[in-house]
Amino acid sequence: MNNAVPDENSMETTDILWIISALLLISGFAGLLVPALPGVLLVFAGLVLAAWAEGFAVVGWGTLSILAALTLAAYLFDMLAGLLGAKRFGAGKAGLIGAAAGTVAGVGFGLPGIVLGPFIGAVIGELYAENGLREAGMSGLGVWIGIALGTAIRIATAFMMVGIYLLARFM
Repeated sequence: MNNAVPDENSMETTDILWIISALLLISGFAGLLVPALPGVLLVFAGLVLAAWAEGFAVVGWGTLSILAALTLAAYLFDMLAGLLGAKRFGAGKAGLIGAAAGTVAGVGFGLPGIVLGPFIGAVIGELYAENGLREAGMSGLGVWIGIALGTAIRIATAFMMVGIYLLARFM
């Protein structure tokens, strides 16, 4: 048996979990505005680690299941938001395919590609379908509006998740 006295500087597992939780939450909130970071997922992971640090005794699986459902819903809506925006502004099938392709291709070009890729893709798709420049531009604008709405939903969802966690934790 080891009867050694723990070092005052040693960190407990719960301390490490709290630190990682805080780092994930900070990264998650940064990721709500930086499209390349999975913000809502990082917030969820931070909240799960916070619950784990307390042995799931205060915030349990019921609350974590609600948070998981919100995370999934935020991701699904975020993925569809740009396409729904384009459709709302009159994009046809070619414009929607172009917006999706532009989203995927834009990731390789960093933040400018993430912002411009879906717009350019929708415009090219509409022009390919022989629609006018005005219609193509409106489709691209719809993509941007959808992306902005998706960002707003991500931010609102992350704050809602933290609020639900805090209510479960302190009520």
